[in-house]
Amino acid sequence: MIDYIQWLGHGSFAIQGSPIIYINPWRVIRTAFLADVILIGHDHYDHCSVADINKLRGNQTLVIGNERVAQQVPDITILRPWQSITVGRASIKAVPAYYPNDLRHPQEDGGLGFVISLNYYDIYYAGDTGIIPEMERLHPDIAILPIDDDGTLSQEKAIEAINIMRPRYVIPSNWGATGEGATELEALAFKKMVGGRAEVILPNTPSTTDTL
Repeated sequence: MIDYIQWLGHGSFAIQGSPIIYINPWRVIRTAFLADVILIGHDHYDHCSVADINKLRGNQTLVIGNERVAQQVPDITILRPWQSITVGRASIKAVPAYYPNDLRHPQEDGGLGFVISLNYYDIYYAGDTGIIPEMERLHPDIAILPIDDDGTLSQEKAIEAINIMRPRYVIPSNWGATGEGATELEALAFKKMVGGRAEVILPNTPSTTDTL
């Protein structure tokens, strides 16, 4: 399953399976294969880009987000924390994403992460979150965790999340975009810090041969 997950930069990902799922597309290119599902975790510009959603959205595309996203993006399906929806072979569950006592991602904004169950794997896309009690309920095979420490997990806090959930694979997010998020060097340092707790997957870059 790990081979089906494509990092598109910063916090954007695609799962090239059946269905085709895009998560928080931002600064993406148009594709011949439109999304079956687009997941939008919250309404900040680097996660909720109407222009990028429209690049990937077709007549049959299901766009899923929260109530604040619905104020920007028309005709979407609203999920609240712990609600689930089934799309083809995938089960998608919305989970809370927030940073306690931080105004950048407060709980009352209703930010979402997602657990995507597909091909006998549970993929947890944490979204912009800190360490939250809800993580104790999650035991994903693959965890996609922010590492930028911008009202989100720092590298050290991401390791704490790994210790709580014990995924087999970890993919860092919120890095690599010019002027946004963590740097490539910080992503590489994070991989070293994780050590044997999980297998950290990085996309192919000039300084590493790891691939998705």
